[in-house]
Amino acid sequence: MIDTTEVQPRVADPYAVRQPMPRARYDALSRDILALKKKLNAVILAHNYQVAEIQDIADYVGDSLGLAQQAAKTPADVIVFCGVHFMAETAKILNPNKVVVLPDVDAGCSLESSCPAPKLAELQRTNPNFYTIAYINCSAAVKALSDVIVTSGNAVKIVNAAPKDRDLLFVPDENLGSWVMEKTGRPMTLWKGNCYVHVEWTHASITRIRREFPDAPLVAHPECTKAVRLLADEVCSTERMVGYCRQSPAQEFIIATEAGMLHRLERECPGKKFIPAPTDNCRCNECKFMKMNTLEKVHDCMAKLAPQLHLSADILARAKLPIERMLEISARP
Repeated sequence: MIDTTEVQPRVADPYAVRQPMPRARYDALSRDILALKKKLNAVILAHNYQVAEIQDIADYVGDSLGLAQQAAKTPADVIVFCGVHFMAETAKILNPNKVVVLPDVDAGCSLESSCPAPKLAELQRTNPNFYTIAYINCSAAVKALSDVIVTSGNAVKIVNAAPKDRDLLFVPDENLGSWVMEKTGRPMTLWKGNCYVHVEWTHASITRIRREFPDAPLVAHPECTKAVRLLADEVCSTERMVGYCRQSPAQEFIIATEAGMLHRLERECPGKKFIPAPTDNCRCNECKFMKMNTLEKVHDCMAKLAPQLHLSADILARAKLPIERMLEISARP
């Protein structure tokens, strides 16, 4: 008889539709993946928004900054990047001589697609004094046009460090950019892009869930709209969510970010309850692109060493500079 218990207990989610992987199937895939990892001298990096089964077999689970830092220092020959396309590109930029594979080459990002490089270049030509600050959720071609890259975890620090005599252009997330302006007081021109998941939360939907759980702090990602951020007890990157929830005396939390984050929070904050913030009209608290990756696809991309990430030498060279600038500023005390 096949054991159909879940691999890892997950928070009760009234919006969940995905069926848990049978234990026997998970165990078999995990064994094969571990054998392939040893054979290839590979490292498995997974974003916080990946499905639980992928998080559980990864060598490192984290946010965009942590993943970039891990990619920059890994001694592995093969990087298996479980995230979306721009994240695998970042790993390749930092490791041009390593093999970078991703489970699903079509796993994209609404922020990345909102900011095509030719359109950005066109805007940049209108103001030679622009200092372009690009959220890491963008293509390698956009990174190559940028002065510095930021993540939600370091954006405030990097904007504060930006040249005072330049006009700041922030791409592509207008909500993150708006939050950074509130934090730094520095005016910026904002690209009109957003994460389709994070803008689905509204003032009304958050107000309702807060009435239902009045003692639960609301923790929101800065990609949320200002109407939601104003209701939050803490606005922070996914990495900082872990520390906040671990240190808080509260036992219940409402989480306004992609639902994959709940698995990591449960694992690192045992005994606490995490409530996925609901939307008004649909089950939009999961990123369809992040969820395109599956454990089966992780196995297959390692077995075949495909799909691989390839970038031109010109893009690799130009995109590396703003990423390295980000990592250098982030490391400053």
